[in-house]
Amino acid sequence: MAPLGLKSIVGEKIMNDVIKKSREKGQWKVLVVDKLAMRMISACCKMTDIMSEGITIVEDITKNREPLPSMEAIYLITPSDESVETLIADFRDPSKPQYRGSHVYFTDTIPDSLFNLLTKSRASKTMKALTEIHVAFLPYESQVFSLGKVDAFQDFYSPYKADVKNNMLERCAEQIATLCATLKEYPGVRYRGEYKDCSVLAQMLQEKLDGYKADDPTLGEGPDKSRSQLLILDRGFDPVSPLLHELTLQAMGYDLLGIENDVYKYETSGMGETRTKEVLLDEDDDLWMSLRHKHIAEVSTAVTKSLKEFSASKKMNTGEKTTMKDLAQMLKKMPQYQKELSKYSTHLHLAEDCMNRYQGTVDKLCRVEQDLAMGTDAEGEKIKDPMRLIVPVLLDANVAIFDKIRIILLYIFLKNGVTEENLCKLLQHANVPPEDSDIISNMAHMGMPIISETVRKAKKQDRKERVSEQTYQLSRWTPLIKDILEDAIEDKLDPKQYPYISQRQVSSKTSAPSSSARYGNWHKNKGPTEMKTGPRVIVFVIGGMTFSEMRCVYEVTQANGKWEALIGATHMLTPTKYLKELQHPDFLDPNQPPEEDAAPPAE
Repeated sequence: MAPLGLKSIVGEKIMNDVIKKSREKGQWKVLVVDKLAMRMISACCKMTDIMSEGITIVEDITKNREPLPSMEAIYLITPSDESVETLIADFRDPSKPQYRGSHVYFTDTIPDSLFNLLTKSRASKTMKALTEIHVAFLPYESQVFSLGKVDAFQDFYSPYKADVKNNMLERCAEQIATLCATLKEYPGVRYRGEYKDCSVLAQMLQEKLDGYKADDPTLGEGPDKSRSQLLILDRGFDPVSPLLHELTLQAMGYDLLGIENDVYKYETSGMGETRTKEVLLDEDDDLWMSLRHKHIAEVSTAVTKSLKEFSASKKMNTGEKTTMKDLAQMLKKMPQYQKELSKYSTHLHLAEDCMNRYQGTVDKLCRVEQDLAMGTDAEGEKIKDPMRLIVPVLLDANVAIFDKIRIILLYIFLKNGVTEENLCKLLQHANVPPEDSDIISNMAHMGMPIISETVRKAKKQDRKERVSEQTYQLSRWTPLIKDILEDAIEDKLDPKQYPYISQRQVSSKTSAPSSSARYGNWHKNKGPTEMKTGPRVIVFVIGGMTFSEMRCVYEVTQANGKWEALIGATHMLTPTKYLKELQHPDFLDPNQPPEEDAAPPAE
């Protein structure tokens, strides 16, 4: 069996350490959660499982709730001022308490000041339990996590947000530390040396991890665990990957189809009427698991092949090329397989949708983007005159403004900065309105050379040679994170560029695997899905990660038997979100009056 993914590890922890722990026979309870806890639960637990453990209703702590003074409540909340104050308020009036009693579980360590407030309050008299469960991150996929911090990009990069930046990083450190504790890791912490604030977060994280290690000396022990590493990067480490049109299914779908909250919506035409169908793309869908990282060129054939195998096993025959119509016919004949067959139709739809958006516009952009990102064309020849590549795109009225901006930025990176005058010309050619041109100038806050009056020779990063006969011409770029992960695993990552906060001593004698006691005993009866015991490399990106980078951790894990790679970030990015973040009002100088009359002269 595959090792337990993040979602199932967290799901089990919440079920065992919170829900089942508070269970009392014959008594129904209320579960009260705040925003982070609600997102953790919806990502990792099934509502039916929670209900079957005696929970009758899940409530949001921030909303006005119906008092239920005859029932006890389980609180699963972050130790924030807001949540703790609401908890205290729930029991402030002894004659009208919100609930009969409380079982309080904090996602991570509660600050002393709040703890003192709580113990002095009336609420403390009603508590039957007060525990910290040390899970304060959102498992997004089996090897991907997020901290759910959508403002992190501006908070980190905007020069006008310096006052909130430290608190934001401090909170990130607390959340990442709970991830390490949940995975039983005490990794060597490294950071990207080029950007000053990565070391700040690395230092904070190290302190938090040392705290966990002091509480539990067995943290991070076990064969090979001393090689585990956690690497802190900021989005500026690879500004290119979030700009490119990716052609693997998941990245492409989220970029082109505007999938929100992992829900894919599409129109199906049944008996003469069109209906909108909504499908959740997640890891419970094995077909999605097998397709999400495939190149779009292979997806339709893979779905058809998988459908053929399915129908052969059910003694139905499908033709060479299965269309939506054929599927509809099969459904009529075999209604009992509706669930399976509709899964095939969803993914055929998804692939077709992507292809329809791709043909005619995106395909032309892809060639230019790949040439600019790689600095070489499909034949491996150096791009001598990149301007010739981009002008037709910039002048094309059918190309969306954001797509033009993606191309202009890639051009600037290739040139290692352009003169002010050249940038104005590019913006004019492309007809980019002034409010959108901020996206380009704000890139400079990420430490990127945007405007440079002197021609500087770009220091080329040494990239691994990966382009082979098998590479799709329009997918030659590999996100930099893949090189970094592989180098970290092979111990080839330059310690000058990625210094350690403190190096863990790799002991020559590999310690014998200690008994399961150090995992608690929650997986004693679990059978084949054991916790992974090899070393892990965990990468955390301040400012967001892309779907193509998420794909890389699975590819690296597959290629390296013993190691498991994980990626996490403050939040998820699609190319459009990335550009919108650079356009955020937080990048505007709050002391500068808005420019009224500086509109460019009309042509």
